[in-house]
Amino acid sequence: MGSGTNLDVTALLLAISKGEPKAREELIPLVYEELRKLARGQLRGERDGHTLEPTALVHEVYQRLVDQDRVEWKSRAHFFAVAAVLMRRVLVDYARKATAQRRGGGSQKIALTEEMAAAPGGLNVDVLALDAALEELVTFDAGQARIVELRFFGGLSVEETAEAVGVSRATVMRDWAMARAWLHEKLTAA
Repeated sequence: MGSGTNLDVTALLLAISKGEPKAREELIPLVYEELRKLARGQLRGERDGHTLEPTALVHEVYQRLVDQDRVEWKSRAHFFAVAAVLMRRVLVDYARKATAQRRGGGSQKIALTEEMAAAPGGLNVDVLALDAALEELVTFDAGQARIVELRFFGGLSVEETAEAVGVSRATVMRDWAMARAWLHEKLTAA
């Protein structure tokens, strides 16, 4: 990740935490393109005719991020970790709403890249099924679920994930591999 330097983004986030309103305006250009890149990646595998655009997803996530008055921002990685959680929530909410509006149900598909899925060429899964699988994973390994959320929904690197979660790079790599295998098994069996 990297349009704004870690120090610039972290300094602005700390200023926002202290209530400096100008800092929010200065943060936008440093994180906007990165959030948009994440949104494009999340929406790349959506079905044809999907109406949620990357810009709309970024705006929704960014609005929720800057409205987080209770959050004491620690770093750029912390910001993008929270963005990952919010991006997941927006996508799941959107999928639920779209499913409820269609007669006969149906599902919203997203593509799991080869990095995420253990199958070559990726795997298309229902976003609601992925959310349910992550909720199940939380019940027996919350750390793995958090790592998936940060890496998949947030696009964080191994290093950024380790920083956000407060574990070693090796722990992230191990948990990421185990969680991917478990999710692949769970989602292909469904």
